[in-house]
Amino acid sequence: MENKRTEAKSSYHVGGMSIVFVQLVLSVLFLVLARENGMIPGKYLVPIGAGLLVFFGIAFGLQFLRGKKYIVGLVISILVDLILVGGIFSIYKADKLLVQVGGATYKTDSMVVVVRADDSAKTLEDAKDYRYGIQTSVDVENTDKMLEDVEKNVGRTVKVEEYSTIQEEAEALLWGRIDAAIYNEALASVIEESIEDYSSQVKVLYQYGIKTEIVQEEEKNMEEPFNVYISGIDVSGAISTTSRSDVNIIMTVNPNTHKILLTSTPRDYYVTIPGVSGEQRDKLTHAGIYGVDKSMETLENLYGIDLSYYARVNFTSLMTIVDALGGVDVNSEYEFTAGGYQFNKGVNHLDGKAALAFSRERYSFQDGDNQRGRNQEAVLTAILNKAMSPAILLNASSIISSVSDSVETNMTSDEMAKFINMQLSEGASWQIESTAAVGTGDTQACFSSGSQPLYVMWPDEATVATISQKMQQVLGGQ
Repeated sequence: MENKRTEAKSSYHVGGMSIVFVQLVLSVLFLVLARENGMIPGKYLVPIGAGLLVFFGIAFGLQFLRGKKYIVGLVISILVDLILVGGIFSIYKADKLLVQVGGATYKTDSMVVVVRADDSAKTLEDAKDYRYGIQTSVDVENTDKMLEDVEKNVGRTVKVEEYSTIQEEAEALLWGRIDAAIYNEALASVIEESIEDYSSQVKVLYQYGIKTEIVQEEEKNMEEPFNVYISGIDVSGAISTTSRSDVNIIMTVNPNTHKILLTSTPRDYYVTIPGVSGEQRDKLTHAGIYGVDKSMETLENLYGIDLSYYARVNFTSLMTIVDALGGVDVNSEYEFTAGGYQFNKGVNHLDGKAALAFSRERYSFQDGDNQRGRNQEAVLTAILNKAMSPAILLNASSIISSVSDSVETNMTSDEMAKFINMQLSEGASWQIESTAAVGTGDTQACFSSGSQPLYVMWPDEATVATISQKMQQVLGGQ
């Protein structure tokens, strides 16, 4: 009988030691993953490691005590194991999310075949005998690829009519001179600027995504100053899909002086698009149609700077970001009403929907688009101020998770982790300044719209020069 009792006690201790051994393995795994993740500063990992060592020592030591005292060690070990499993899962999830959001290497052009809304065709096969229209002024390479794909799908060469502009092609479709039109879906917004209610008069018969690689810069030292281009778009499909950029903000960051300069450039700024429009000018917003890289090159050319990174945000995801932060405190220069919300002059605590309404309003202001740009900067400033706090950064994975499908950046996961690590380690407060480019309104022909005159804004060269100088000062540590 005594031998059986001794064997039972011995087996309990063996089971306890097994769980304590699991605790040791999980502790080592957690520390290794946390270090590899790069988000948690070393000054936090050291005490965490020391704490885990203490808990291991207690649980291990209690296994040698007589009676039932070793059970206390067993309970401690199980609790620590559960916490470590949760921590390991959180690190894995954070790594996966950073990879999902960061490191974008391509853009997607959504090419479409469009027919009139009352057309009976439901598939390309139904439209194999149609006369197709294409435009030859912009995006010719993708148009040729799309035409090739259409002919492959219908198994024959289709009849094609060429037009010099996208507007001429759209008009030919609506007036019945062609049966179907092929173009980049991003150009639909350009057509809408000259043909009212165009989208309601047509329907998409076929869609084909063309991926193009974006040339990446070498990974940078996150302790060195850099510029980020923030592009606000409004697309229903994948975030990588090319689209007009309605929000164009440059964030100039100096991690050493903890200064950030936000520069808003009006969407209607009348500029040249490098590698696309030649000497002919176009709206800044239209640069996004040809890819985020073209928007970046346009702004680099305008301000004489280098844009290392970009972040494309589906602007309706602004609501998700703000709500994930628990709302933000935004300073308004004016009292106004928009989207069913009343905004007071001064500080307003806004949830996601209110922040979106605040950012989109322009008709309440005499300065229109210019004031809208300043309001967008005010919202971004509020987001940055809250997101930079250690309490929020420690919960970064849940925030990233909520916006992972509607935010895209070419900043790598390692670079994002290093920046979070640096902010958690230093806990510094940032000085955020805002500025906005201005100009003079006019009506001019644009490269993307052919001969159709559109509202544009001529850049104020003096303002552009001043902003460029401010950017260089922040980058230079002044």
